[in-house]
Amino acid sequence: MNKEKYEEAFMKALDLKTKDGLEDLKYQDIPAWDSVGHMTLIAELEDTFDIEIETDDIIDFSSFQKGIELLKKYDVVID
Repeated sequence: MNKEKYEEAFMKALDLKTKDGLEDLKYQDIPAWDSVGHMTLIAELEDTFDIEIETDDIIDFSSFQKGIELLKKYDVVID
């Protein structure tokens, strides 16, 4: 369930039409994931999971996979 929400947050924030390649996506791999897109994604994840992501974690959030790892800190398990 959380994985679907996580994927949908990425797709909405970065205006993606498909999940293809989502799991391998890294910061700045696509034009939409620039610094502005990054903050949009963080805001979307915070709203989706009702959390507040710390600045250090925002900076470390460098890929789809890294995000899964970081969200564990906020008791959000992406399964």
